[in-house]
Amino acid sequence: MRWLLFPICLYLFIACSDDRPDYENWSHYLGDPQRSHYTTLDQISTDNLDQLGIAWVYQTPDTGQMQMNPIVVDGILYGVTAGLKAFALDAESGEEKWIFEDSTKDWHSTSRGVSYWEKEGDKRILFTRGDQLIALNADSGLPVKTFGKDGYLDLRTGLPSIAREKYIVSNTPGAIYEDLIVMPTRVAEQANAAPGDIRAFNIKDGSLAWTFHVIPYPGEKGYETWENKSAYKNTEGIGAGNNWAGMTVDEEEGILYVPTGSLAPDFYGGHRSGSNLYANCLLALDASTGELIWYQQLTHHDLWDRDLPAPPNLLDLNIKGAKRSAVVQPTKQGYVYVFDKYTGEPLFPIEERPVPSSNLEEAWPTQPLPTKPLPFARLSSELSDKDISPYAPNPDEIKRLMQASHRDFYHPPDTIPTLLLPGYDGAAEWGGAGVDPKNGIIYINSNEMAWILKMEKVADLEGKQVARGAYQYKQYCSSCHGANMEGNALSGYPALKSVNEKFNRPQIMEMINYGKGMMPGFEFIDQKDKDAIINFLFDKDDEMITVHESSELRYNIPYKHTGYQKFLDANGLPAISPPWGTLSAIDLNTGEYLWKNVFGEIDSLMELGHPATGSENYGGPIITENGLLIIAATKDGKVRIYDRYTGELLWWDRLPAASFATPTTYMAGNKQYLVFACGGEKLGTKPGHQLVAYAIDDEN
Repeated sequence: MRWLLFPICLYLFIACSDDRPDYENWSHYLGDPQRSHYTTLDQISTDNLDQLGIAWVYQTPDTGQMQMNPIVVDGILYGVTAGLKAFALDAESGEEKWIFEDSTKDWHSTSRGVSYWEKEGDKRILFTRGDQLIALNADSGLPVKTFGKDGYLDLRTGLPSIAREKYIVSNTPGAIYEDLIVMPTRVAEQANAAPGDIRAFNIKDGSLAWTFHVIPYPGEKGYETWENKSAYKNTEGIGAGNNWAGMTVDEEEGILYVPTGSLAPDFYGGHRSGSNLYANCLLALDASTGELIWYQQLTHHDLWDRDLPAPPNLLDLNIKGAKRSAVVQPTKQGYVYVFDKYTGEPLFPIEERPVPSSNLEEAWPTQPLPTKPLPFARLSSELSDKDISPYAPNPDEIKRLMQASHRDFYHPPDTIPTLLLPGYDGAAEWGGAGVDPKNGIIYINSNEMAWILKMEKVADLEGKQVARGAYQYKQYCSSCHGANMEGNALSGYPALKSVNEKFNRPQIMEMINYGKGMMPGFEFIDQKDKDAIINFLFDKDDEMITVHESSELRYNIPYKHTGYQKFLDANGLPAISPPWGTLSAIDLNTGEYLWKNVFGEIDSLMELGHPATGSENYGGPIITENGLLIIAATKDGKVRIYDRYTGELLWWDRLPAASFATPTTYMAGNKQYLVFACGGEKLGTKPGHQLVAYAIDDEN
C-alpha cells in the first residue's frame, strides 16, 4: 500500500518535483483525474481573443438539458446527448463518427459525460443510461460483449438484495484507476432510498472489485458511532449517503477521493441519531481495495441536503514556507475545506461551532467550519431586513417573510420557515471549481439563490378512507409540483394541471419510473399506485382505499418536507439584494481572496439600464496556464473569458442556448478548440441541442 509510505521528506520531494501532469489533454471528466479544469494549451491568449470565433457546430438528434463535459482522445471527441445517446465526433471538424442508439426509448435523465479506458489496443467508452453502465468500443461505438451482459451492467450490482428494486442511476462519469471504474450513483432522497455504497467494477468484464459501505456494517470502522445499530440493513427507511458528484484520483499514490452526500430522508433525521458517518464526508480510499485511509465529515447529521456537490481538487501549496500537497473540497454551504491529501489534516484550522437546536428532533450541536478561506457566498445569518432586492415590486411582503423566518446559519428545519442561503443547490454545485495546481489558486463560481425550507407534521391517516390517486400524488409529487398541481415554474417545477394534453399514459409512466431531468424515478412505487397517480393527473375516477401505511408512517417519520420553493419576488427574480451570482479567485497558500466579481446578468434589468446583478449558474470554468479563465454556466446564455489574475472581463459571446456545463479545450489539427454543450432548458431558458466549438480564425 503505497499510501502508507509518506514521510515528510517524500511528499516534500513530490511537491517540488517537475514530474507533474502536462495538462495538454482533456481525456478525463473535468480535464484530468485530479479534476483540475486546467490546461497548458496557449494558442488562445489575451493577444488574439478578437480573432476567436465559431469553428463548427454539431447538432444532436434530441433537445434538452446537457450538463456534459466532453472528453477528447486521439483527435476524437466523445460525449452524451440530452437523450443519453453516446457519440463520437472528429474533434477538428465536428463530423459525427458514430452515435449509439440501441433503443427507441426516450431517456429523461441527465449526463455529465463519459469515461475512457485503454489498454493494449483495447479502447472503451463507459457511460450510463438509466440503471445501466454500458461499455462501448471507442472506435465503433458498439457494445463490448465481454463486459457485464453483452456490454451492459446493472448499477445495482453489489448492493444488498433489498435494494435491487430501488431507484438508482448515475449522472456523472465514473473514476478510472488502472483496470477499475468506480461509479458515482444517484438514489432517491426520501425514506426507503437505496444505500449509497461506493463500488468499483473491473472494466474488462464488469465484475465487482470492491465495496465501501457508507453506512458501516458491524465490525467496520465507524459502526460504533451509530446509535441505530441496524441502520446498515436499509430496512428502516435509512439510505443514500451516496456519491453522485464524481470522484478524484491521485494515480501516482493510488488514492481515491470521494465526496459523499446526505442520508435519506433529507430533512428529518430523528431515526438516524448521531453524526451519521460516512455521509457528508470527504473520504480518502485506497483505489485498489476501497480501504479507508482517512475521512473528514463536513456536515454532521445533515438536515439541509448539504451533499458535497463536486469532486475535490488536488494541488500543491506553500503554507508559511512549508510545501504541502492538498486536496480541496468546495461545498454547498459556501466554504472551501483544505486538507493534507495524505493524512486528512486540515491545513487551515477547523472550528466546531455551536449551532441552533431543533424543535423537531435531536440535531447535532456543532458544525465544523474552517477559519480560512472566508465563505465565497453570503450566508443566511448575514442577511438583514435591508437585504431586500431593490428591484422587488413587493418589498413589504418580502420583509414580512424574512422577519417570519429563521435566518441563523445551520438552523434546523422547522414548521416555521427557514431561509436557506446558500440554497438547496448550493453556493458550489456540480460544475466544480477550477485550480492552478502549481500555484495554489482556486477559481469558483457561486449561486446566491435563497430558498425556503419548511416542514409539516405528517397527518395521521391510519385507518382513514382516501382516494388512492390523490393520496399517492400527495405522498410523492406534491412537494415539487404543488398540492393542486399548480407547479412552481419560477423554482423549476412544472405545473401538471394539463399534463394529459402534452403526454399520454405510457409517456407519463416512463417518467414516473425513470425520472426526467433532475426529477428522480419512482420505479419502486407499487404498480397500482403508479396507475392511480396517472388517473389522478387525468382526472379519472379513482378507487377509495383505507390507509394502513405511508412511507412516513411506515418508518415512524413524524415530519416531512413541504417542497422546494425559491425565495423570489413577484417578478420571479431573487428576493434578496444582488449579487445573485459571483466568481472568485482564492489564494489557498494564504486563504485570502485575490478578487471577486459579479457573475452573470439579467437581460430584462440590463435593458432598463441597471448594472449587472449576477445570475444563477451551473457548470465550472477552464483555467489556462497563460492567464485565462473561460466559463459559460450563466442563465443569460453567454460565454465569458476573464483575465484570471485580475478578474477583468476580456471577451464574451452569446451561445445559441445556455450552457450549464463545464467546457472542454484541446488541440486538433494544430489548432486549439473550446467546446460548449448548449442544452438550455434549466432555469426556464430556451432548449438547445448543439455543441459549439470556438477556435482562432487564422484569416483575421
